[in-house]
Amino acid sequence: MIQANDPARPPLRVSCIQFEPQFGAVAANIAQASDLIRAAVAEGSRLIVLPELASTGYVFESDAEAAALAEPVPDGPTARAWTALAAELGVHIVAGIAERGDGVLYNAAVIVGPQGYIGTYRKAHLWDQENVFFAKGDLGFPVFDTALGKIGIAICYDGWFPETFRQLALAGAEIVCIPTNWVPMPDQPAGEAAMANTLHRAAAHANGVFIACADRVGTERGQPFEGQSLIIGPKGWPLAGPASRDRTETLSAVVDLDEAGRKDLNAFNSLLRDRRTDIYG
Repeated sequence: MIQANDPARPPLRVSCIQFEPQFGAVAANIAQASDLIRAAVAEGSRLIVLPELASTGYVFESDAEAAALAEPVPDGPTARAWTALAAELGVHIVAGIAERGDGVLYNAAVIVGPQGYIGTYRKAHLWDQENVFFAKGDLGFPVFDTALGKIGIAICYDGWFPETFRQLALAGAEIVCIPTNWVPMPDQPAGEAAMANTLHRAAAHANGVFIACADRVGTERGQPFEGQSLIIGPKGWPLAGPASRDRTETLSAVVDLDEAGRKDLNAFNSLLRDRRTDIYG
């Protein structure tokens, strides 16, 4: 396995798949996403990020509906489908999923690779009606040490909290994958870029990490989504995107994850070393 900070580690092509899942159409959503993943891999991508709740859709209307669509991880059909595809194609996939674990539902994401299931992240910060159907994540902010490098995961509203990215950066994350379903913010002016673009660019800069955001598009049960997926470098500048607001598309960038390990800004300043933990309270 190539370890993080190995000088022989080659650049990595990352892709964010932006598409429109259809609510409740699990098999069709998996099939569409799989076709898009295959196309990205054909172009050389080795790390693929799918949106939040990519297999089920987002706008649940009842506990029964949520329970019927949630699946166990890693033994449910959706997690098995992503695991089989990653093994077949020799890639890593991060995908949002509705997880059923020990009778509790979570808005979660799985990470799988060529060797199989790697791990799960459960969304820590729940947005709006998610609080009705899902429990708050209880796994913290794990960093997965993979053959590609050290990968962190956050989901959508997690990105509104600076602590999310600081925890991941302190734990050694080089790239943070964001399955997301961004929606317009209150009082957002018409035509204004997604607030998430600003927040995630700032987080990448402040923590010296790559961030890959895969949003969805379309309107589901009256709820519009923002699109505008993007991939950001550790200095906060976009490497790809933002994508469109309303079209299925794949956003890709070639990244050198070793750049995430270099957090110095100049001869005097380093993003993590300069933290004043003695006065933060």
